Amino acid sequence: MIIHSRKYLETYRKSLRNNTTPAERILWKHLKNKQLDGKRFLRQHSILNYIVDFYCPSEKLIIELDGEVHFNEEALVYDAKRTKDLEGLGFAVIRFENKMVFDLLPSVLTDIKSYFIST
Repeated sequence: MIIHSRKYLETYRKSLRNNTTPAERILWKHLKNKQLDGKRFLRQHSILNYIVDFYCPSEKLIIELDGEVHFNEEALVYDAKRTKDLEGLGFAVIRFENKMVFDLLPSVLTDIKSYFIST
């Protein structure tokens, strides 16, 4: 079963990449081109039927940035199911509020690095 980069999500993934949020743009500046400890990250990558904000294949690490749309009951339930599904496949999922990227970027980057298992 193919779980990565399902073809039917390709157009949507590209659309998300072309319409990133300000928080995603800031974090991507620090993740792209193997800038964070030499780890390769992908953005708007699909796993199963989900599109994750950032994915580091070598670490099986997913990073999600949450804006205001994530802070209602329906979104919280959906995000919990999504996290459970992805963790069930062996991925680590970490979430940050957009505000943390704006206000505490060094801490966010340190937290991401704490999930790295291979060097």
